[in-house]
Amino acid sequence: MRWLALVAGAGLIVLAFGAGTRVADTREGLIAEVITLMAGLIGVSLLLYGLLAGATGPTRRPSRSPAAPVRPPSRRQFTIGATGLGLAALLIGGLAVTAGWGLAALGSVMLLPMIAGSAILCGRYLLARKAGPLISGLRR
Repeated sequence: MRWLALVAGAGLIVLAFGAGTRVADTREGLIAEVITLMAGLIGVSLLLYGLLAGATGPTRRPSRSPAAPVRPPSRRQFTIGATGLGLAALLIGGLAVTAGWGLAALGSVMLLPMIAGSAILCGRYLLARKAGPLISGLRR
């Protein structure tokens, strides 16, 4: 079944590329555009199903080993987080200057996962430093 999905998906993607060459501002062109979009969507879905169906995650065996100690956030994580925040500010600023505030707002929404992850990295480091010896296991 997976091989059939792989072949059908690849065939639909080829059909989508073929129909994409006939897209124009005519009635036939609009039909070709719909065929392109639908064949591409279904083709990629079947291709992903064929590649990933039956893939299982790693099986966990019960172990009696003690839990790993909590590692304190490192300066490297803080540096990566600060760099991510700086890069996001640079990208959004560049959008604001070149394309206007509307596209800068759209860009900030698109960069929101990066901004959140970078802020979490910085915040964890700063909170661990601020808490100091109150949180056991975070300082050595």
